[in-house]
Amino acid sequence: MPLKHKPTHECGVFAVFGHPDAALLTYYGLFALQHRGQESAGIVSAKGSDSTFQQHKGMGLVSQVFKMDDLDELKGTRAIGHVRYSTTGSSTAKNAQPFVVDTNRGQLAVAHNGNLVNAAQLRVELEAKGSIFQTTVDSEIVLHLLAQPRGDGGALAALRRIEGAFSIVLMSEREIIGFRDPHGFRPLCLGKKDGAYVLASESCAFDLIQAQFVRDIEPGEVVIIDNGGIRSEFPFRETRSAFCIFEYVYFARPDSNIAGVNVSDVRVRMGRELARLHPAEADLVVPVPDSGIFAALGFSEELGIPYYPAFVRNHYIGRTFIQPSQSIRDFNVRVKLNLITEIVKDKRVVVVDDSIVRGTTARSRVVTLREAGAKEVHMRISCPPHRFACYYGIDFPNPDKLLANQCTMEEIRKYLGADSIGYLDLEGMIRATKRPGNDFCTACFSGDYPVGFDAEFDKLIMEKRARRVRLLDNEEPRLI
Repeated sequence: MPLKHKPTHECGVFAVFGHPDAALLTYYGLFALQHRGQESAGIVSAKGSDSTFQQHKGMGLVSQVFKMDDLDELKGTRAIGHVRYSTTGSSTAKNAQPFVVDTNRGQLAVAHNGNLVNAAQLRVELEAKGSIFQTTVDSEIVLHLLAQPRGDGGALAALRRIEGAFSIVLMSEREIIGFRDPHGFRPLCLGKKDGAYVLASESCAFDLIQAQFVRDIEPGEVVIIDNGGIRSEFPFRETRSAFCIFEYVYFARPDSNIAGVNVSDVRVRMGRELARLHPAEADLVVPVPDSGIFAALGFSEELGIPYYPAFVRNHYIGRTFIQPSQSIRDFNVRVKLNLITEIVKDKRVVVVDDSIVRGTTARSRVVTLREAGAKEVHMRISCPPHRFACYYGIDFPNPDKLLANQCTMEEIRKYLGADSIGYLDLEGMIRATKRPGNDFCTACFSGDYPVGFDAEFDKLIMEKRARRVRLLDNEEPRLI
């Protein structure tokens, strides 16, 4: 597998209610959200309230998982879909979403974007009550909670038990429900097409199917869509917003609009802020595609330094490829980006990227530029240093693996082999969003976690689950 040098997001979700081509629209919607998850994809569809859910899902890209014959089998006027990265649970076919279950109140299907911080505790409690889990993904917990006997409050009371980051689409036999956690960590928006309602992780999915963007789903909002139309509930306790600012920096597609702000515009402003904070005397500005492109444009415009896309990205890499021998150094890096040496030879170069996690890939970029004859290499990063782990749906590694957590700025510069290094500060990053107030989650930069978690308990539960069966002397295998 290619070396992961960038953080990966958990997934993207999509849903349609009231359209005769619901599954086909969902397919195209997932295609537009492919950047949010490339390990697996799935769609569940249904006709009327008495019809059995049809589903198709598998490992790989949307174009690999679905053929036209598969979509022809997914009949109905409503559907939900999902693309996934694995931040919780292993990367296997059984963990591909949406999940479907039969309950005493009918069929349910769920697709989830985010990470539940109380997943381990809820799972222990549900298993003690007899729940049998089929996957290792925290998203399945939502289905088990909804399938439990309901007291006062019904389904909304069950949803109030989950904590953390979640934007979820849920399909029952009569309706589709979309909901966002009260902090609003992950995006979710509402659209309309031909009288049908559509939900998606990002607005770029509406553009592809020519749906009209209506609005963002509010933090803590639950929207219920059925034959009677659409209505909203706010069942969660009101709390401060904490939208993941890294969506603007890296994850969201640049053509998406989030909270009324275009993502590409934010990235250009981040580049301008970065240029004012850490200017450089150079001959050209080179972006790391694709995530560094707009920040590099802003940096270039602010200082009047020419912009050249000297790194060329290979867009046709599959999920796996045959590894070469050690004779091809840094193959995992070079297979994705190749350098046009004629552009950088004998030049002072500013390289603009969105982030540095472990630093191995950034270091390889500098080496490549030096080998191509660049006289100077200056690294500029359009967000602050990552020093803390994320517990809300991004697979930032253990803090001990984060370069900025272990090294000073001078040590980072020396490790990368750059002539200078400069990160955007927290204030400049927030300022670039032009959103009023500090309503962001910045935990991976600042260590200020909006939602508490018991990391040690989660670790203990997961370690026990990984062992599952132990042989003790001559005893039979037993669960532990």
